Parts: sequence; structure tokens; C-alpha cells
Amino acid sequence: MDSSEADRPDASDLVTLARRAREHACAAYSHFKVGAALETVDGTVITGCNIENATYGLTICAERVAMFKALSEGHRRFTRIAIVADTDAPTPPCGACRQILWEFGGDLDIVLANLTSQTGRHRLQDLLPLPFDARLL
Repeated sequence: MDSSEADRPDASDLVTLARRAREHACAAYSHFKVGAALETVDGTVITGCNIENATYGLTICAERVAMFKALSEGHRRFTRIAIVADTDAPTPPCGACRQILWEFGGDLDIVLANLTSQTGRHRLQDLLPLPFDARLL
């Protein structure tokens, strides 16, 4: 393992960062707080949390917040994302998040967790088997 791989967070580190991000969620309406931690190819981690709005339609999920923050900071290549919610069952990304993650991240490793443990791990291709992307335009 080279030094760049040694500096990369492992899955539990990524989950810990997503748990911390979840604490900043603005979920006054649903009370369903979600945190995400998106890893770039160089090991940088960008976090996000869900932010709700009274109109509901303007609410944005943690996964998209993390991706949009990363893109706005110049990151373009990603390896995985951890998503944390306070649920017993795994909480996978919604359809809109799957589309955004696919378009900008490709076949990411998706690590799902709750407040105490990892609850699932998937490839985005398995969660979005027939993605719509630029190849279809």
C-alpha cells in the first residue's frame, strides 16, 4: 500500500464523518436526519446533511448536498459515499440522489449505516441498474 492509500479513510472513518454531518441536518418537518460523507479519489472527504424547507419540494438530501459541495469545490472524481440515518434497516439513497450520484460519481461504493453500525454496502450500479446519463443524449 502506498502512502496515498494509507492516508485514505476506511469505511468506518467515512461512516463516522457521515454521523457527524447528520448532527447538522435541518429536519424540522420530518425529523428524519441524514448525514453523508463523499470520498474523492485522492481521499478528501466532503460531507453533507439533509436540509428541509417548508415547501417540501425544495428540500435537499444529504447525498446531494455532499455531491454539490464537492463539485463546487472543484472535485470531479469520487470513490464512495457513506450515508447515515437513525434507522434499524439500511437507508439507501432516494431516486433523485441515485441519479445525481451516478451522473457525477459513476459506479460508487455505497456504505449504509445507522447510529451504531454499518447496515449495508452496495455498488451504485446495483441500486440504479439502468441509469440515464449522457450516453443516452
